[in-house]
Amino acid sequence: MAALGKIRSHGTFLIIIIGLGLFGFIAGDMFRSCETTGRMRSTRVGEVLGEKIGVEDYQNYLNEFVECTKISSPQADEDQIRNMAWNSFLQNKIIENEANELGLTVTNEEMKTAMAQGTNQVLMEIANVTGMANEQTGRFDKNKYDEFINNYKANVNSNPQVAEYYEKIYKFLQFKVRQLREQLLAQKYQALLTSCLLSNPVEAKFVFDAAKQESDIQLAYLDYKSLNDKDINVTEADLKAKYEEKKDMFKIPEEIRSIKYILVKKVASQADRNALNQALVKCAEQFKQGENEEKVVREGRSNLSYLGVPVTKNAFSSDISNRLDSMAVGAVVGPVESTMDNTLNVIKLISKNTLPDSVQYRVISVVGKNSEETKTKADSVYKALLAGGDFEKIAKDYGQTGEKAWLTTSQYEKASNITKDNATIFNELNTLAVNEIKNIPMTQGNLILQVVDRKAMVTKYDVAVVKRDITFSNATSEEISNKFNQFVAGHQSLEAMEKDASKSGYQVLEAKNVMTSQGNIPGIGNSRDALKWVFEADKNDISAVMNCGNSRDELLVMVLTDIHPKGFMSIDNTDVKDYIQQEVIRDKKAEKLIAKLNGVKSIEEAKSKGAKVIEDGVKQITLASPVFLTELQGQEPALSGAVAATEKGKFSSHPVKGYNGVYVFKVDDKHATEGKFDAKQYEGEAVQRYMQALGRSAFQELFINADVTDNRYLFF
Repeated sequence: MAALGKIRSHGTFLIIIIGLGLFGFIAGDMFRSCETTGRMRSTRVGEVLGEKIGVEDYQNYLNEFVECTKISSPQADEDQIRNMAWNSFLQNKIIENEANELGLTVTNEEMKTAMAQGTNQVLMEIANVTGMANEQTGRFDKNKYDEFINNYKANVNSNPQVAEYYEKIYKFLQFKVRQLREQLLAQKYQALLTSCLLSNPVEAKFVFDAAKQESDIQLAYLDYKSLNDKDINVTEADLKAKYEEKKDMFKIPEEIRSIKYILVKKVASQADRNALNQALVKCAEQFKQGENEEKVVREGRSNLSYLGVPVTKNAFSSDISNRLDSMAVGAVVGPVESTMDNTLNVIKLISKNTLPDSVQYRVISVVGKNSEETKTKADSVYKALLAGGDFEKIAKDYGQTGEKAWLTTSQYEKASNITKDNATIFNELNTLAVNEIKNIPMTQGNLILQVVDRKAMVTKYDVAVVKRDITFSNATSEEISNKFNQFVAGHQSLEAMEKDASKSGYQVLEAKNVMTSQGNIPGIGNSRDALKWVFEADKNDISAVMNCGNSRDELLVMVLTDIHPKGFMSIDNTDVKDYIQQEVIRDKKAEKLIAKLNGVKSIEEAKSKGAKVIEDGVKQITLASPVFLTELQGQEPALSGAVAATEKGKFSSHPVKGYNGVYVFKVDDKHATEGKFDAKQYEGEAVQRYMQALGRSAFQELFINADVTDNRYLFF
């Protein structure tokens, strides 16, 4: 009891101690929970339809998308490809979700049918890139595709000389086939949307008449520019009312931020140019003296590798290809500057020949325990084939199919580099006669190669190019950086920057609609770090000087000027307010001008009230398209509708409010152009018109409803 009494005497103290202990226990769990949540969030690149998108999963998709896109479009901008990848990823997720709810799928049979037809855009891209096109139709050829897949499976492990080439094309094909399935599913979904849109014979007749009924009119107008904006009284109530009327126009699916910035590009000084020119003069002399071309290109630090195989003009950018036909074999041109890619170039034309663009071939790879055994086996195979042996039967003895395959120049001519073994193979394929067999020693084993067919003879060039960027030296870079850093340090406010920028040779620019989904700040390459700063900064913050640009050759400083949360942009936004104000001013001008023309009964009376008259009138007005007035350089759809509703010989019943002015008119003539009414045709046109309007908004609505979160700027 004494103990209990003692405890009671310290009750308040004990409650505090126990409370702190419980708080520590709970807080520890909370901290661990928050820490776990933080780690999870730190690995999410975004979210769509409630699904968390992991960084690693998306990185794998992105890498594959970039690699495969660059095969078909080597010159494509990587930032644009990254945004294409994200949009494609989101669209596939959203369409797949919609399709699952509707029970839409793409069957294997539908895939086979599409590939057999060979007309789908994805398949045509495969045909153009890989040469898997039918020679007669130009369409994708499923047989060539199957032939390649069979050769891939047979050769990827047994033939190391061509494994790299097969692997690259195989990955490209797998990616494109997945894209084909995704596209077919999207087309099914769109077809379902289209089937929900209906027309009828009455509407079809209206569409027909709208296109075929033409009117000629006399026209008088009062231009909005005839009234001064300053004379129009606009109240806050007017602005708020117009904002509410137009509010849907200002809905934004994600947060938008605005910045002002200075961007400084580092460029080569004259001293840098002189040094580069001297280096390329040396390369030109080495070419002329007959030094090894591959060595000159490599030691000249060229942007382009020397492939050592004949290629078509398509392998080169136009600044190189445009010079080839005017060059003699053995000639050297340069150094010459190319403004299209800011480079200095030296070009040597080594050879020029008419060679096949497409070659059908088959191979047997022979590998022994050592070089001696390899040579013995290869010689035996070679002699057996020369003696009339069955190629495919002998190939099967070595665990290979010996099947025929096609190789086109486009499959290798844009490669960044080619191994010596592959260069040897490509050169032999270009020069061997039909049915000729060659025993070729390779780095690993021998290759027994036979050319089966040759097609499409074209001019091919063996060209060595030293292409160097005209860029700045370290000294020039440091000088430019020091000058800009000093400017920024001395101008730590937007007002100061805007006041003195031009004096120092800089320009303050503005980006009003910066979004995380863009992946970069629009117009600035490699600006993901800058984008991250924009969405972490507070209003009026000034960034440190950052490096950006596609070649990391630009300096950037930014000021965050505005933040627009997801939802509706406020009327306080400068752009929104300016737009709303112009709309109100136009409405009020229209009221004044309509009042001025109210009650007029003729063009002459309108002219007496100050209206301008289009002397020759306006001809061939239809309801199907808005009339364009050359005098005002603008379209007026309201005028087209009013004219269609007015009978021949009648004067307009009231002034028409347009985009550019107020109009009155008299209909001189109405007539129908030639054409036969087909109800089904024009019902289809009406549906197509609806579909075009729906297509512009449907995915945007799906995107908004998908509640997309884009955190790519934190990772990539």
